[in-house]
Amino acid sequence: MVVTGRVLLRKYGNFIDNLRFLVKGGSGGMGLPRLGGQGGKGGDVWLVAKNDVTMKRVKDKFPQKRFVAGVGVNSSVRALRGPSGTDCQVEVPVGISVTTDNGDKIGELNREGDTLRVARGGDGGSFRTDFLPSKGHRSFIRLDMKLIADVGLVGFPNAGKSSLLSSISHAKPAIADYPFTTLQPEVGKIMYPDYKQISVADLPGLIEGAHINKGMGHKFLKHVERTKQLLFVVDVSGFQLSVKTPFRTAFETVQLLMLELELYKDELLDKPALLAVNKMDLPDAEDKFQELLKQLEDPEGSLHTLPDSLVPERQIAFKHIIPISVATSQGIQDLTTCIRRSLDEEAELEIQDSAKQKLRSLHTFSSLRVRRTQPLPPEQTTD
Repeated sequence: MVVTGRVLLRKYGNFIDNLRFLVKGGSGGMGLPRLGGQGGKGGDVWLVAKNDVTMKRVKDKFPQKRFVAGVGVNSSVRALRGPSGTDCQVEVPVGISVTTDNGDKIGELNREGDTLRVARGGDGGSFRTDFLPSKGHRSFIRLDMKLIADVGLVGFPNAGKSSLLSSISHAKPAIADYPFTTLQPEVGKIMYPDYKQISVADLPGLIEGAHINKGMGHKFLKHVERTKQLLFVVDVSGFQLSVKTPFRTAFETVQLLMLELELYKDELLDKPALLAVNKMDLPDAEDKFQELLKQLEDPEGSLHTLPDSLVPERQIAFKHIIPISVATSQGIQDLTTCIRRSLDEEAELEIQDSAKQKLRSLHTFSSLRVRRTQPLPPEQTTD
């Protein structure tokens, strides 16, 4: 962050989360009319997900922003069936969605090795096409990076998210005592004694109005969509972004965080969520924490302190509320235990739901089979 006079300039660094490219499949090869030869098919353009690839690396490696596959080979006397054109394979990061310029979704690449065809090559000339080939598919596509992590840290600037990530993982995010330290996502992994690893993402801090793209609004919110669970992080003493913005208590901070998620995409509130209340080493922190607990148990009794426009329609029922102090490591072990327990519980529920769906499908199939194998009633005849 650079301050020049009274103007605040934010330097977002080299983090790139979306790119636009031209993709073009290869044209097919000419057929050979006098011998009935068929031209080769044009090559396809494929995206291949790789863990060690970043958006910036893709941009730097392909500054022309153009991917074209090879053309099919013409049919000839030596090769009546012309060979196909060479496919174009582009390595891209894991965790991207691919759309057309019009916003139509083509697909997603969520795991190492996932592939997606984004442009099909043209067919070779044959008897059906009067031996004339077709051109390859051509379009502009957008690669949109949506960070994938088990847990996403949600909180206003200076809540201590970066310090928390550094404390529970091996990540080394930028940490300083002023807002907007985190200007690009950082991902760390919690390592457990049984070698279980859980990824945690520290995302650029929200501000009020993020849902209408204030601050880093949509850059933050779209990354939240691709986390399994949310970990809200709030300062037990409350939060104030600047002297020009109102002070918010810890309870009001929680409500405003919910509101920003709700207004951007309501289903974000369906994600399992935990709440870490930070800076419990400060004076009177315990009293403030107990007050926060009472307010969260009966939110309707405390929401009158906020204008109606700042009150979310839905409330999140936090699975765990953990008091912590990153400065003194208080509660950090309890927090990592709760994170693990919450993810394990959700995984177990998914397994149970999957088993129930399989049973229902099997029952439906069995019922259909019984009905089909029952003998037809005998034909009735009249004397």
